[in-house]
This record gives sequence, C-alpha cells and structure tokens, in this order.
Amino acid sequence: MPADRATLREKLTTQTIIAPGVYDGLSARLADSAGFEALYLSGYGVSASQLAKPDNGFLTLPDMEARIQSLCEAISTPLIADADTGFDDIGATVQAYEKAGAAGIQIEDQQVPKICGHIPGREVISRDEAVAKIADAVTARQDNDFLIVARTDAREQNGLDEAIERGRLFAAVGADILFIESPESEDEFRQIGAALGDIPLLANMVEGGRSPLIPRAKLVEMGFSFIIYPVAAMAASATALNAAYQHLLEGEPDGARVSFQELSRMVGFPEK
Repeated sequence: MPADRATLREKLTTQTIIAPGVYDGLSARLADSAGFEALYLSGYGVSASQLAKPDNGFLTLPDMEARIQSLCEAISTPLIADADTGFDDIGATVQAYEKAGAAGIQIEDQQVPKICGHIPGREVISRDEAVAKIADAVTARQDNDFLIVARTDAREQNGLDEAIERGRLFAAVGADILFIESPESEDEFRQIGAALGDIPLLANMVEGGRSPLIPRAKLVEMGFSFIIYPVAAMAASATALNAAYQHLLEGEPDGARVSFQELSRMVGFPEK
C-alpha cells in the first residue's frame, strides 16, 4: 500500500487523475478492474449503501474504517476516502484511515452535523479552526506519501473569496490537494484555478448538483488535476435497481442485466 501512495503522489505532479466514486465491495471491484489511477470512497455512498441514510453526519469513524479496510483488501488501485469533518479526533482519524489502507483522506470544514456538499444550508467552522484541523491532520500522518485532501464548503454562505483564502491557508500548512466545494459557475472554477492552480486542485463533478458539469479538458486547462465523480456509479446503480425491482414486481425479469456467470466472475468466483 505505501508503494501505491508514493506512485499516486508522483502522478499528481505529472498527469490528470480521474477518480470515480465507489461505495461498496462490488463497485470497488469493478472500478478497480477498469484501470483508473485512483478511486474515491464517497461518504454519501457509504451512508446510503451501508446505513440507508442521507449524507448528513450519520457516519462514524468505525463505519468508514471498516469499509476502507474491506475495500483495500480487495483492490489494488489507490483509494482516497472521505472523512467528513474528521469525526471526534482528527489525528486518530488520519491514522485509522492510513492503517486501514487508504492512500489519502479528505477532510472538510463544515460544522457538525455536516451536510452533503451539494445540498443547501451548509455552515462552516471559523477560518482559524479549519486551518488548525488541516495542520493537525498533516502532523498526524505516519507516511508522508499519505495524501491530505483539504476541502472547504465556505463558498455557499461565506463567498468565493473566503473559500479561496481558506484554500491558500490549507496549502500553507501542508495540504496536498485543495478541494473548493461546489463553485456555482464555470467562471468560479476559472477563478479558483487562477488563484490556486500551482497546487493540485480537485474538481467535484456531480450531475444535478450545485456546480455545472464541465468537460475534463476544460477543467485541466483551468488548472484542475484531480477530478472526481463521487455519485455517478451509485446513480447508475440506483436507476438499474429501480428498474429491476419494478420488473420483478410487475412480472418476469426483463433480462437486461449481466448473466449469473458474469456476475459471479465480478464478485470474485474463479472461472471454471
């Protein structure tokens, strides 16, 4: 696992990283086999798939730690894992994620309980508290190749300038990747890239979210080098599940699915 971390850190400086969202064992297996440079464990996805609850502060550190460990035992692609606000002890959370096998951790500056970054009504902690939290995370890690992704949700209620300033300060205390959550226009993405583009920048693409969907080439041109699609696979899965259950309720299965043999291969049965 440390070798994967070092490789991912090096790639951050030389190429664009595309990281799809995963949320359970099957999604992680399929994404792992697809050939991405990194995967992103979405707190939204874990809350929905494991707890059947919205991304509204219900997850605990043990929930995420167990999910990270189970996924990292099954995949070889480096995994960046969402840690919401860092739970009760940021140092303990960083070390738990590191020990569980993640390649990096994402920490945000919302007040508790947090809300999904594309749902209105988010409140953030003070700037000083937010910067101190990232500094503590940097200090706590045991492996210097373990990535600290510093996210701010300040844009919604405190404005873009405050969000950019928090990003600058996060970088100054050692954050490896900056994540300005939910810019509300293409121009705002461009302003973020112009202000912070000398540091690895993350763009969060959520279809139907608060940010516009921007083509990858344009994001790269603006200065973004780490692009995540945290709920794309879960949304596709939910569409398919809804259709499958409706067909079963109404009568016979419609057949629009992988074969049992293919499904068995996907979940890890050896081919006979």
